[in-house]
Amino acid sequence: MRLAGYDYAAPGAYFVTIVTQGRECLLGEVTADGTMRLSEVGETVSAEWQALPRHFARARLDVYVVMPNHLHGLIVVNQGMIDGGRGEAFASSEPFHLPPVANASPLQAHRWSGPDVDGLQGAHGTRRSSLGAMVQNFKAVSTRRLNAQRGMASAPFWQRNYYEHVVRGLADLDRIRIYIHDNPARWMADPLNSVNHEQLF
Repeated sequence: MRLAGYDYAAPGAYFVTIVTQGRECLLGEVTADGTMRLSEVGETVSAEWQALPRHFARARLDVYVVMPNHLHGLIVVNQGMIDGGRGEAFASSEPFHLPPVANASPLQAHRWSGPDVDGLQGAHGTRRSSLGAMVQNFKAVSTRRLNAQRGMASAPFWQRNYYEHVVRGLADLDRIRIYIHDNPARWMADPLNSVNHEQLF
Protein backbone atom coordinates (compact mmCIF):
# COMPACT_ATOMS: atom_id res chain seq x y z
CA MET A 1 0.00 0.00 0.00
CA ARG A 2 1.15 3.53 -0.67
CA LEU A 3 2.02 5.98 2.07
CA ALA A 4 -1.37 7.37 3.10
CA GLY A 5 -1.93 10.95 1.98
CA TYR A 6 1.41 11.26 0.17
CA ASP A 7 1.36 13.08 -3.17
CA TYR A 8 3.36 10.95 -5.61
CA ALA A 9 3.34 13.81 -8.11
CA ALA A 10 5.45 15.85 -5.65
CA PRO A 11 8.99 16.80 -6.72
CA GLY A 12 11.59 14.37 -5.44
CA ALA A 13 13.53 11.20 -6.17
CA TYR A 14 11.89 7.78 -6.28
CA PHE A 15 13.50 4.34 -6.41
CA VAL A 16 11.41 1.78 -8.30
CA THR A 17 11.70 -1.95 -9.00
CA ILE A 18 9.60 -3.51 -11.77
CA VAL A 19 9.53 -7.31 -12.13
CA THR A 20 8.66 -9.53 -15.09
CA GLN A 21 5.55 -11.70 -14.97
CA GLY A 22 6.36 -14.86 -13.02
CA ARG A 23 9.90 -13.55 -12.50
CA GLU A 24 10.81 -15.07 -15.85
CA CYS A 25 14.39 -14.27 -16.84
CA LEU A 26 13.73 -12.75 -20.25
CA LEU A 27 15.90 -9.65 -20.08
CA GLY A 28 19.33 -11.23 -20.27
CA GLU A 29 21.85 -12.99 -18.08
CA VAL A 30 24.54 -12.19 -15.56
CA THR A 31 27.94 -13.50 -16.63
CA ALA A 32 30.41 -15.26 -14.33
CA ASP A 33 32.27 -11.99 -13.77
CA GLY A 34 29.10 -10.23 -12.57
CA THR A 35 28.33 -8.33 -15.76
CA MET A 36 24.75 -8.00 -17.00
CA ARG A 37 24.40 -9.05 -20.65
CA LEU A 38 21.07 -7.89 -22.13
CA SER A 39 18.99 -10.01 -24.45
CA GLU A 40 17.12 -8.43 -27.36
CA VAL A 41 14.12 -8.15 -25.03
CA GLY A 42 16.32 -6.53 -22.38
CA GLU A 43 17.65 -4.03 -24.92
CA THR A 44 14.05 -3.06 -25.73
CA VAL A 45 13.23 -2.61 -22.03
CA SER A 46 16.32 -0.45 -21.56
CA ALA A 47 15.39 1.71 -24.56
CA GLU A 48 11.82 2.20 -23.33
CA TRP A 49 13.05 3.14 -19.86
CA GLN A 50 15.40 5.75 -21.34
CA ALA A 51 12.47 7.11 -23.39
CA LEU A 52 10.38 7.84 -20.28
CA PRO A 53 11.32 11.57 -20.13
CA ARG A 54 9.93 11.97 -23.66
CA HIS A 55 6.50 11.01 -22.30
CA PHE A 56 6.78 13.00 -19.05
CA ALA A 57 8.55 16.36 -19.22
CA ARG A 58 8.88 16.47 -15.42
CA ALA A 59 10.72 13.13 -15.30
CA ARG A 60 14.49 12.87 -15.18
CA LEU A 61 16.32 9.55 -15.02
CA ASP A 62 19.24 8.81 -12.75
CA VAL A 63 21.03 5.45 -12.57
CA TYR A 64 19.23 2.24 -13.48
CA VAL A 65 19.99 -1.38 -14.23
CA VAL A 66 18.12 -4.01 -16.22
CA MET A 67 18.52 -7.41 -14.55
CA PRO A 68 17.46 -10.85 -15.90
CA ASN A 69 13.91 -10.51 -14.55
CA HIS A 70 13.58 -6.99 -13.17
CA LEU A 71 14.56 -3.36 -13.52
CA HIS A 72 15.83 -1.05 -10.77
CA GLY A 73 15.78 2.68 -11.48
CA LEU A 74 15.80 6.12 -9.92
CA ILE A 75 13.25 8.60 -11.27
CA VAL A 76 13.48 12.27 -10.33
CA VAL A 77 10.24 14.25 -10.61
CA ASN A 78 11.01 17.94 -11.10
CA GLN A 79 8.80 20.88 -10.20
CA GLY A 80 8.39 22.27 -13.69
CA MET A 81 8.35 21.18 -17.31
CA ILE A 82 12.02 20.30 -17.80
CA ASP A 83 13.51 18.06 -20.43
CA GLY A 84 15.85 15.40 -19.15
CA GLY A 85 17.71 12.22 -19.82
CA ARG A 86 19.77 9.51 -18.22
CA GLY A 87 22.54 10.85 -16.03
CA GLU A 88 21.18 14.42 -15.98
CA ALA A 89 18.98 14.12 -12.91
CA PHE A 90 20.77 16.87 -11.02
CA ALA A 91 22.02 18.97 -13.92
CA SER A 92 19.04 21.33 -13.89
CA SER A 93 19.33 24.86 -12.53
CA GLU A 94 15.91 24.37 -10.94
CA PRO A 95 16.11 23.49 -7.22
CA PHE A 96 15.84 19.80 -6.44
CA HIS A 97 13.94 18.90 -3.28
CA LEU A 98 13.99 15.49 -1.63
CA PRO A 99 10.67 14.62 0.02
CA PRO A 100 10.86 14.62 3.83
CA VAL A 101 8.84 11.40 4.17
CA ALA A 102 10.09 7.84 3.67
CA ASN A 103 8.21 4.93 2.17
CA ALA A 104 9.24 1.49 1.00
CA SER A 105 6.39 -0.78 0.14
CA PRO A 106 5.04 -3.19 -2.46
CA LEU A 107 2.34 -1.49 -4.47
CA GLN A 108 -0.86 -2.26 -6.20
CA ALA A 109 -2.43 0.10 -8.71
CA HIS A 110 -2.47 3.53 -7.08
CA ARG A 111 -5.59 5.66 -7.23
CA TRP A 112 -5.32 9.37 -6.44
CA SER A 113 -8.22 10.20 -4.13
CA GLY A 114 -7.57 13.93 -3.91
CA PRO A 115 -9.04 16.77 -5.98
CA ASP A 116 -8.28 17.40 -9.61
CA VAL A 117 -5.44 19.92 -9.23
CA ASP A 118 -4.45 21.77 -12.41
CA GLY A 119 -5.94 19.01 -14.55
CA LEU A 120 -3.72 16.34 -13.01
CA GLN A 121 -6.45 13.74 -12.49
CA GLY A 122 -5.96 10.79 -14.84
CA ALA A 123 -8.80 9.21 -16.80
CA HIS A 124 -8.69 6.06 -14.66
CA GLY A 125 -7.90 7.70 -11.31
CA THR A 126 -4.09 7.70 -11.49
CA ARG A 127 -2.84 11.25 -11.14
CA ARG A 128 -1.12 12.58 -14.25
CA SER A 129 2.59 13.34 -13.86
CA SER A 130 2.72 11.15 -10.75
CA LEU A 131 5.15 8.31 -10.18
CA GLY A 132 2.29 5.83 -10.69
CA ALA A 133 1.43 7.35 -14.07
CA MET A 134 5.07 7.14 -15.16
CA VAL A 135 5.43 3.48 -14.18
CA GLN A 136 2.07 2.60 -15.75
CA ASN A 137 3.12 4.31 -18.98
CA PHE A 138 6.47 2.51 -19.06
CA LYS A 139 4.87 -0.86 -18.43
CA ALA A 140 2.12 -0.34 -21.01
CA VAL A 141 4.35 1.02 -23.78
CA SER A 142 7.10 -1.54 -23.24
CA THR A 143 4.60 -4.42 -23.07
CA ARG A 144 3.02 -3.43 -26.40
CA ARG A 145 6.41 -3.21 -28.07
CA LEU A 146 7.68 -6.45 -26.51
CA ASN A 147 4.52 -8.36 -27.41
CA ALA A 148 4.83 -7.20 -31.01
CA GLN A 149 8.51 -8.14 -31.00
CA ARG A 150 7.78 -11.62 -29.56
CA GLY A 151 4.54 -12.24 -31.50
CA MET A 152 2.55 -12.59 -28.28
CA ALA A 153 -0.41 -10.21 -28.52
CA SER A 154 -2.05 -9.20 -25.23
CA ALA A 155 0.29 -11.32 -23.08
CA PRO A 156 1.22 -9.84 -19.70
CA PHE A 157 4.92 -9.03 -19.44
CA TRP A 158 5.28 -7.27 -16.07
CA GLN A 159 3.94 -8.16 -12.65
CA ARG A 160 0.99 -6.01 -11.61
CA ASN A 161 2.76 -4.79 -8.48
CA TYR A 162 5.92 -2.76 -8.27
CA TYR A 163 8.15 -1.64 -5.44
CA GLU A 164 8.80 2.02 -4.71
CA HIS A 165 10.78 3.99 -2.16
CA VAL A 166 10.68 7.75 -1.65
CA VAL A 167 14.32 8.87 -1.39
CA ARG A 168 14.82 10.56 1.99
CA GLY A 169 18.01 12.53 1.43
CA LEU A 170 21.40 12.58 -0.24
CA ALA A 171 22.79 9.76 1.92
CA ASP A 172 19.79 7.60 0.97
CA LEU A 173 20.29 8.56 -2.67
CA ASP A 174 23.96 7.53 -2.59
CA ARG A 175 23.09 4.22 -0.91
CA ILE A 176 20.50 3.43 -3.60
CA ARG A 177 22.86 4.38 -6.42
CA ILE A 178 25.46 1.96 -5.03
CA TYR A 179 22.80 -0.75 -4.65
CA ILE A 180 21.75 -0.34 -8.29
CA HIS A 181 25.33 -0.26 -9.56
CA ASP A 182 26.31 -3.38 -7.61
CA ASN A 183 23.14 -5.37 -8.39
CA PRO A 184 24.63 -7.57 -11.15
CA ALA A 185 27.55 -8.58 -8.91
CA ARG A 186 25.08 -9.68 -6.23
CA TRP A 187 22.74 -11.59 -8.57
CA MET A 188 23.34 -15.01 -7.00
CA ALA A 189 22.14 -13.66 -3.64
CA ASP A 190 19.33 -11.55 -5.10
CA PRO A 191 15.87 -12.40 -3.68
CA LEU A 192 14.48 -12.05 -7.21
CA ASN A 193 16.81 -14.77 -8.48
CA SER A 194 14.82 -17.99 -8.95
CA VAL A 195 17.44 -19.95 -6.99
CA ASN A 196 16.42 -18.03 -3.87
CA HIS A 197 13.18 -18.43 -1.95
CA GLU A 198 12.65 -15.02 -0.39
CA GLN A 199 9.76 -12.94 -1.69
CA LEU A 200 10.00 -9.23 -2.47
CA PHE A 201 6.23 -8.94 -2.73
